[in-house]
Amino acid sequence: MTVVQPTLSLWDAPPTRHTDRIVADATDRMAWLKARARGVTATDMARLSGPKALRALAIEKLLGTGFAGNSFTAHGRLREPEIAHWARRVYGMQPSSALFHADGRPEHLATPDGLRERGASLELCEIKTTNTAWRSIPRHYLRQVWWQQYVLGADRTLVVWEQHDAFVPVGAEPECRWVDRDDNEIHRLIGLADQLLDAMRR
Repeated sequence: MTVVQPTLSLWDAPPTRHTDRIVADATDRMAWLKARARGVTATDMARLSGPKALRALAIEKLLGTGFAGNSFTAHGRLREPEIAHWARRVYGMQPSSALFHADGRPEHLATPDGLRERGASLELCEIKTTNTAWRSIPRHYLRQVWWQQYVLGADRTLVVWEQHDAFVPVGAEPECRWVDRDDNEIHRLIGLADQLLDAMRR
């Protein structure tokens, strides 16, 4: 009797490792920006608060934006390496500037600030600077974190933030909190991302 082996579908195939899904690196800024413009990033996801924001973002991604940064973004870029050094020393987070795509979804993109592997588990790091005290992580940043977890297949994220007063750090060390993966939120975000991609194609 001939035994017919079942054919593997896309859904049956084992997931690829995150290291096999690197699209570009921020060290090559032009290639990184070009790749990001073609898909939905974690930064985009932070802004997707509703239909109006979705339409505005679709137009911006198609036509570009004149925003080149301000004093707050400049401060964030200046402080991020120092905060990343703290996260590496205290939590073993390896700094990263790679842009990854989701397994099977090349237009779903994310660039986490750091990551570490613990056995079969992948954990991410996201770094922020803020001029206000946080009682909890702002919702738009949570969307960003959950999107990164989905894209890389991570289990949780260490959000690290440093508060400043007139661009002078307030505390001796940053604050941090773990955020667990939330598949219900991720499912909702995937739907929003696909709506954004559809709007960009019109």
